[in-house]
Order: sequence, then structure tokens, then C-alpha cells
Amino acid sequence: MASTSNPLPSSARDYRANSLWRLTLRRIFRQRPAIIGMTLLGILVFCAIFAPVIAPYDPEAVLIGVEDVRKREPPCIHILGCPKDRPQHLMGIDGNVRDVFSRIIFGARISLFIGISTVSFAILVGTILGAISGYVGGWVDLVIMRILDVLLAFPSLLLAIAIVTVLGRGLQNALLAIAIVSIPVYARVVRASVLSVKENAYVLASRALGGSHIHILLRRILPNAIPPLIVQGTLGIGTAILDAAALSFLGLGAQPPTPEWGTMLGTERNQVFTAPHLVFFPGLAIMITVLSFNLLGDGLRDAIDPRLKGG
Repeated sequence: MASTSNPLPSSARDYRANSLWRLTLRRIFRQRPAIIGMTLLGILVFCAIFAPVIAPYDPEAVLIGVEDVRKREPPCIHILGCPKDRPQHLMGIDGNVRDVFSRIIFGARISLFIGISTVSFAILVGTILGAISGYVGGWVDLVIMRILDVLLAFPSLLLAIAIVTVLGRGLQNALLAIAIVSIPVYARVVRASVLSVKENAYVLASRALGGSHIHILLRRILPNAIPPLIVQGTLGIGTAILDAAALSFLGLGAQPPTPEWGTMLGTERNQVFTAPHLVFFPGLAIMITVLSFNLLGDGLRDAIDPRLKGG
């Protein structure tokens, strides 16, 4: 006798079809800025993953004696009329006779690593501080938030410069500095979510049933802070990439010959009029990367905002 499967009740099917994350995902794909941001970000991630395949040269290789090229040579693209007897360099040659296109492609790896690593660290520390501050309250809240207010009183880039000056130049110290100056933003987001949720009926019921503080905080309160953290983190990645490029431009971040876009800008900043391609292409790469995260963050914010209609 053939067994018949019992279908899910209509209420369960409706819940699955209309859960928060499914509705959010649908709303994201209705946001044109989010789609554009995801497309640009997908291209960047593809270039970062397959950089050794896409880049025609080693990003740190000096081409003197390898090819007949000169330093700061403009782009040479055969299909656009460049002579066939000349080696093709899509974005030209830099001041150290290295292929700019290869350095731009490998620079995507560094920039994405900078943005994701710094924001992840800032979210982790900010979530812990914000959750403790909002849940415990009292003098603990006062002390934590006043310390974070001191950090917020300084411009983020200026504070990052001061931290790197103390710790020393280098990409790792720059990452740590950017993460530190970003912590207060995420701590405030989590604290606001905790304060708005901890007095709700289901939290009070869980406390009345004997739930521990850690259980209530991790299972009942913090999940409500995830959506705003995702939005803020996505927007924060673009800011972190900009700050890292600024530190490298000033000589405090990644050091030559690392193919980092800010370092490339800083090295060739005096060639704006004599070799504009050496400034234009790294600047364009930074702009596209930051724009992709900002567009994605705006789309996520519009999709997660509960005041918007789903349509």
C-alpha cells in the first residue's frame, strides 16, 4: 500500500515562504542599487580569487631586461591601435617598470582582505562591548560608553594615523588601527538593539523561567542586532578600504612593493600630469570597490528596514 506524505499545514508553509530572511532576500533583489553593488562586488571577488590567472605578470616583477619597455610608459592595447611589435600593457607601466594592470588585479585581494578583516574584528569587539553595556547597564554601561565616546570624539582617520604612528608603519598595524577606530560604531548599534529588546515580554518570560543571563543575551536579545549589524558592516567595509588607502597614501600602511592601491597612488602622486594613468587606474579601482559596498549596504538597509512595504 503506497504511503502518502502528509503535507505541511498552510500556516507552516506560509511561515517558510514569508520568513524574515526570505522576505529580506526578495526585497534585496528588488533594490536596483543592491543588484548593481552585488554585480560590481562579484567582479572584484572574481578578480581577487583568480588574480594569478588574470594578471599577465607578477605584480612585483620588474620588466627591465625582460621586455623593451620604459618606466611610466602609457597603456598599450593592440586592438586600440598600439603597434603589434610592442608588448601589450593594458594600464601601462609604473615608475619601477612594473605592469600596472597586474598590480591592480592583485590589489583587489589586499583591499577586500583589509575591509573584511577590519570590520569583522570591529564587529566582534563592538558586539561584546555593546551587549555588556546595554544588558548590564548602570556604572558598567557608563564606563564603557564614555570610553567609546572619547574614541568617537576624534576623526577616525586622524585617530588611525596616531595609532599607526605609535605602533609603527605597516599593513598589519594599519589594519589594527582601522579596526580600533571602528569599534564604537558597532558597539552603539548593538547597545541600542539590546536596550530596545531586553524589556520585551518574551525576554521577561525567559528570565522568569530561570534562563541564565548568557542564554537570554545570546538566544533572545542578540539575534535582533544581526540585521542592523549586517547593514552597518557592509557600509563599514567601504570606509575601512578608504581609510587603509589613505594610510598607505601617507606611507603609514602597506609598504612598497606591495600592490596596494593607496600605496600606488602615493608613490606616483607627483605624476598626475606627466603620467596620469598611474593615478587614474588605482583611484578608479578604489572608487569602484567603495561604491559597490555602499550600494549593497544601501540596498540592504532598504530591504531590512521594517517601515518599508514589501510590495
